[in-house]
Amino acid sequence: MPRSMRKISETGIYHIMVRGNEKRNIFIDKWDKMKFINILKQIKYEEDYDLFAYCIMPNHVHIIIKESTSGISHIMRRINTIYAQYFNYKYDRVGHVFQDRFKSEVIENDTYLLCAIRYIHNNPVRANIVKVPMDYSWSSYKDYINGKSELIDRNFPLLLFNNNINKAITLFTKFTLKSNKDEFLDIQNYPENNNNILSKQDCVNLMNSYCEKYNVSLNILMNIKAYKLIRDEMIRKIKDNSKLSLRELEDILGMSKNTINRA
Repeated sequence: MPRSMRKISETGIYHIMVRGNEKRNIFIDKWDKMKFINILKQIKYEEDYDLFAYCIMPNHVHIIIKESTSGISHIMRRINTIYAQYFNYKYDRVGHVFQDRFKSEVIENDTYLLCAIRYIHNNPVRANIVKVPMDYSWSSYKDYINGKSELIDRNFPLLLFNNNINKAITLFTKFTLKSNKDEFLDIQNYPENNNNILSKQDCVNLMNSYCEKYNVSLNILMNIKAYKLIRDEMIRKIKDNSKLSLRELEDILGMSKNTINRA
């Protein structure tokens, strides 16, 4: 099926989301997140776009960006390509890092822009990672409050609240923390199958079924290099179809978190 044509924003402003291929985490540690931020800075310098907000989650990213003369597709292709090359090299893997092309929705007015910024700054709150946006280190929220950023173009959104920047920050904070029912492009827009979530025992049973299928012991399957492709396939099935924590996966698989993440 041919791809649908991307809707063009008359303002040049887009809410962008990219997520990891096969729902995998694409930011394993803080250095990965810092690398992505540095890539945003690099491409911003080279392409001269405006960045109004970002939020980096373990397996996806939200960005609100105003395209330059280069266009949003060119900008995002450069950002994603550089990060994918970094990620594959660091974790000794090949293949796609991001799922499909990036998703986008147009932002055509000031109210929609402010609500979209609020929405992505509250992403970690909705995910129960932090209680308030200020506690999350990997979004642009602190840049708005502290004003210490070479990356975020905060003046335009803030001046929509008040011409006095300090008053604007106060109003922006209240607006961000205000209860709302905003609905924007997000990770749940991808089809998910929650009907067959694997329990811990299901995961153990799956491992045993792999051993039976390939007529090997669990020790051989998990440790012998010749079985790496099979082992990685099994690990991915467990990760993609369970809601177990990384620590639980370490216990079940008898592997380190880095090995699990590389599978």
